[in-house]
Amino acid sequence: MRICGVDLTGSDAVICLLTQGEAGFNLPDCKVRKISLKKKHTGEDLREFQQEFEKLMCDYRVDKVAIKERMPKGKFAGGAISFKLESAIQLISDLNVTLLSSSQIKAGLLENPLSIDFSETGLKVFQENAFKTAYVACQSD
Repeated sequence: MRICGVDLTGSDAVICLLTQGEAGFNLPDCKVRKISLKKKHTGEDLREFQQEFEKLMCDYRVDKVAIKERMPKGKFAGGAISFKLESAIQLISDLNVTLLSSSQIKAGLLENPLSIDFSETGLKVFQENAFKTAYVACQSD
């Protein structure tokens, strides 16, 4: 199964692809690390973001998308733009999308700890939350 972990920050959807097999997980090569929404945030810009995300998922044959859920209020609340991005991804037809809260991700990592340190993955530091989201989504299937 190929999963795309997504961490929404500002106007960006930071992504990490992960495949799960019998021998553990694998990080397939992906030329794209994040997809950004244009600054104007118009309806057309959202549709363009959605189409770009959908094409990427199709090109890499992603089976499931796991999004780190945005908190609606509180100290770590998500911004309005990130909620738009989350909606745009969820509304892509024929795409299996799941949301994972921070507490679900923490619990999943406690239940199934990572076998390697994040620094050994070869991913960029800003992809860590997307990686953890994908990893926990793999373990829950």
